[in-house]
Formats: sequence, C-alpha cells, structure tokens
Amino acid sequence: MVASFAAYFSMYAFRKPINATEFAGATLLGTAVDLKTALLIGQIVGYVVSKFVGIVVCSSLGRKTRARTLVGLVLLAEVALVAFAVAPGSWKVLAMFFNGLPLGMVWGLVVRYLEGRRTSELLLAALSISFIVSSGVMKDIGVWLMRGHGVPETWMPAVVGALFLAPFVVAVRVLDAAPGPDALDEAARVPRRAMTGEDRRRFLSRFGPGLAPLLVVYFFLTAYRDFRDNYGVEIFGALGYTGFRGLFTWSELPAAIAVLGALAALGLVRDNRRGLMAVYGLMVSGLLAVGAATLLFGVGGLGGMTWMIAVGVGSWLAYVPVSAVLFDRLTAAGGAMGTAVFGIYVADAAGYTGSVVLQLYRDLAQGSVSRLAFFEAFSLHLSAWGAALLILSAILVWRALPRAATDPSAGEAVPEPAPTS
Repeated sequence: MVASFAAYFSMYAFRKPINATEFAGATLLGTAVDLKTALLIGQIVGYVVSKFVGIVVCSSLGRKTRARTLVGLVLLAEVALVAFAVAPGSWKVLAMFFNGLPLGMVWGLVVRYLEGRRTSELLLAALSISFIVSSGVMKDIGVWLMRGHGVPETWMPAVVGALFLAPFVVAVRVLDAAPGPDALDEAARVPRRAMTGEDRRRFLSRFGPGLAPLLVVYFFLTAYRDFRDNYGVEIFGALGYTGFRGLFTWSELPAAIAVLGALAALGLVRDNRRGLMAVYGLMVSGLLAVGAATLLFGVGGLGGMTWMIAVGVGSWLAYVPVSAVLFDRLTAAGGAMGTAVFGIYVADAAGYTGSVVLQLYRDLAQGSVSRLAFFEAFSLHLSAWGAALLILSAILVWRALPRAATDPSAGEAVPEPAPTS
C-alpha cells in the first residue's frame, strides 16, 4: 500500500504542476485558444495516445521488465519538462505532448502489482487516493516555488519533477520486491496473466455491449474531473477563494478519505458478482451526490467551498472505481483469464479523449461563458445522464456474466469459468 501510494503520488510531480501555471493573456499562435489550454491539451493528447498504447503494452508486459519500464517512462517525462522550460513560445505545447506520452502507462503498470488479490480493494484504494491527494499537493508545491522562491513559471514543472524523482525510484523498487498473488488469491479472484490478442477479443465480445454505456459515462466523467482539476485556480477564484495556502490540498482531503473508506468497504463483499454490482451502486451514488450538491449551490443552500468539496467527493466516488476495482471484480466474476488492466485502459482511452474534446469545446464554442458557469451546468447534466447510463451498463453486464456455481472454499456463489478455445 505504501509503495504503490508513493510511486503514483511521485508520478504526479511530473504531470500536474503545469496546472498551477496561468500564462495570463497568452494565446496559442494568436487564436482564441488560451496558451494554458493548449499546454494542457498537448499533455492530455500525449496521455491519450499513451492510454491507447497501454491497452496492449500494460496488459501484456511481464513482471521482469515492469520496474525498469516504470523508471524509464518517468525519466522521459522529466526530459520533456526540461524541454518545455527552454522551448520558445508555442513550441512548449509539443514538449507537453511528449511529457504526457510516457506517463499514461504508469497507472496500469502499478495496478498490475496489486490486482487479483483478496485484498485488492484495499490495495487499490491506497493507490487511488494517491492521485486524489497528489494533484492538489503538486499544484500547491508549484505555487510555493513560484511565489515563495522565485522559480520561473516555465521552469517550475521541471523543478517539481526533479524533487520527486528519487522517491519514485525507491517506491518502484520496493513495489517490485513484493510477492505476487498466492494460491488463495487466485482461487478467489482467478489467476492473472499477460493477455493475448485472442484474450482481448474474447473479453470485448462478451462484455462490450454492457461496457459501452459505461465508456460513454467515463468519457464525460474524466472530462469533468480534469476540468475541475485543470481550472481549479480559475473556479476557486470566481468563487472568491484566492490566496489561501494549501487550498487544493485541503479541498481534496475529504474525497480521499471518502474514497479510501468506500473502496475498502467493498472488500467485505466476498462474492464477486454482488461485489461488482456494489461497485456500480457506489458510482451511481457519487453522480447523484454531484447533482444534489449543485442544485443546493444554485439556490444558495451551499457555499462555494462546500460545493467544490461535495462535487469533488461525488465525482471521485464515481471515477475511481473504473480505474481501480470495477474491472478487477469483472475479471473475477467473469472467470476470465487475463488482467483487469486491459479493461481499465480501454476505459481510460475513452475517458481522456473526452477530456481533450471538452476543453476544446469550451474554449471554441462557449468561450464567452465563464468557467464557473460552464462547470456548474456540466455538473447537472453529468449527474442525470451519467446515473441513468451506469444503471443500464450494470444491467447489461450482469446479464453477460456466466451462471454462478458454488465455491467450496467460500461457500458462496462464484461464476463458472468462461469457456476457452
């Protein structure tokens, strides 16, 4: 838990400090697109490409090369941040593309160490809160370096990355030394192994129709999460919160606590089919919480800070299970031989595509609308439509699961293994 948390927490030092910059008044090549928006999109496009590559790489890479690959990916990201610092003008966008390109595969490679265990929910919960907390921490560190120590806006991301390079390497070495799942883990959650092309096609053939509505929700949910994260400075500013030390860190702590508790509680559900439905229930409740909090904020029932914390908690409760426990449970309930990382990366590829599309849409189609007003309206639509689509996905996935058999070791219902060719 500690090693996985530290590894992904440190990775965010190479990705998120750019969000603390403003580049006020600067645009991309004189267009209507803000330079900051272009930089974030450049990074996310690289991240999206990495997710598509990771669908194959992360689900098929063996353990022997996993640690070396993780360290190599982060080193490439730091080199790109140095290039960002020295590149002129709009060339910085290209540097941010190459920064995002290696980082998108880090999550999947870390998850490979944790999935397929009876304690996977707890392990993945610790991993998941790392990116909830670290995003705010890295932005606060970036602001501290620029305002307190005079680090230039262009050099700040590279400096933050350099500070966390050694902790990342140490965390990966510890993680790589951890033992794999034992026989009881494999009996409860099915063995996990590198997937072949045929394994991936079989998985999509069985569960694709049920996962399609989920991917639509994740497309918009990732965009929502990234918009709140990327433009938190501007949204909090519009709400009247400026100059607060540690603002982003403190605003994300309640979400981290809620997610840790909720995911850990899912581990109490031993039956994988019921556990999978419990994951869906948690996600639906998170989206409904986003809608309820936004309605209260709109009528003055919640203050700005409370609203931002509430929608943060709700959106993280809906978002985190997809990138952590949902596909671990689905792999176990479906009796599929393979890895949960494949499903996670299919979802991530769709999700981060949505993040790029949304930011371009907001700047080009609704540039006259403030980011606060845009975010408020987005919250209501995501809550209503997202909850409905998640319920549809749960029904279709349930129907695609194999018939249950009795597990003599647990005395509970578990799925019969899927037929193999």
